[in-house]
Amino acid sequence: MKRIECTPRPNWQNTIEQQGFLFNDGDNYWKENAAYSFTESEILNIEKATNDIFSMCCEAVEYIIKREWYDRFKIDRKYGELIRWSWQEDQPSLYGRMDLSVNNNSIKLLEFNADTPTSLLESSVIQWYWMKDVNPMADQFNSIHEKMIAHYKVIRKWMKSNRMHFCCNGESMEDLMTVKYMEDAAQQAGLDSRFLYMNQLSFDNQRNCFIDDQFDPIETIFKLYPYEWMLAEEFGPELIATREQCWWIEPAWKMLLSNKMILCVLHELFPRSPYILPCQTTRPFSGDYVEKPLFSREGANVDIWVNGKSVEKSSGEYGSEGYVYQQYAALPNFDGNYPVIGSWIIGGEAAGMGIRESDGLITGNTSRFVPHYFE
Repeated sequence: MKRIECTPRPNWQNTIEQQGFLFNDGDNYWKENAAYSFTESEILNIEKATNDIFSMCCEAVEYIIKREWYDRFKIDRKYGELIRWSWQEDQPSLYGRMDLSVNNNSIKLLEFNADTPTSLLESSVIQWYWMKDVNPMADQFNSIHEKMIAHYKVIRKWMKSNRMHFCCNGESMEDLMTVKYMEDAAQQAGLDSRFLYMNQLSFDNQRNCFIDDQFDPIETIFKLYPYEWMLAEEFGPELIATREQCWWIEPAWKMLLSNKMILCVLHELFPRSPYILPCQTTRPFSGDYVEKPLFSREGANVDIWVNGKSVEKSSGEYGSEGYVYQQYAALPNFDGNYPVIGSWIIGGEAAGMGIRESDGLITGNTSRFVPHYFE
């Protein structure tokens, strides 16, 4: 794994905008003045690690549901039956992103963005066309788009009709463009789609169903909206009552994998795995560790402790739900650039990766996206 200096393409800003990338934050997010190069064996190791970790995650979900450990995850127990039902019904997952530390020959799971991951468009489309323009003889760990279309066709077999709704919060351009990209992939798979914002979603008490802004019933809906927010909404309990009528993607069992408590359970079940870091619910008396809230996103409210001192800390609105304490895994350092590998799961299989790099040790919403290739 190397960080290579690159010359940006002429007029690259217009190029990525034409490809649907409309949230570059003043040219501060997508960066093509550098790229990460890998050997094929390194890519194969990342792919194997991703598949192995997801297999362990599925074993952990089964283990948690059998023991009804919802209190550990700070999930209201009334939603436990919904989670169990979605798992036993084998409701398929569409996607997820594992954040990995890849340092020399060591690959460690930092967390699993299993419910509402972003950076999908840039991982799938934008960096692929960058490689074709800049280094067409190289290859890239990237079959995200093809696997997503193929998996939509699998999901179609579960659906009552050919229509799938897509929704997100209206406050984020990144969320909007991520959902619009996923909607486009669904259309390429032959599905009819309809978009709405979360505040356009309603519940019809007479028909006992969720409805869209045209008052049509919703039967299958992709949401880029965290489950813990949904459960706190007024309509939260209706997720239980309408489980047969309305299928949400991601399925309810993904609540367990998107929660940082899964890091503790994985360590308890697989303490010898080379990919799983020690993680516990009490602050260690010694050693280097990272304090993470159960529900945090984009690196919010993370605190890194090294040699008994807090060396980097981020702010945010999380933490009241509790913390886990994960052994610190150092990121590689390329002249002050610290990359995290975002390895994508599509339909339960490793499908590609995107790289976010930071000037510090915490990867957050201001971290840069840098493309990659392998020879």
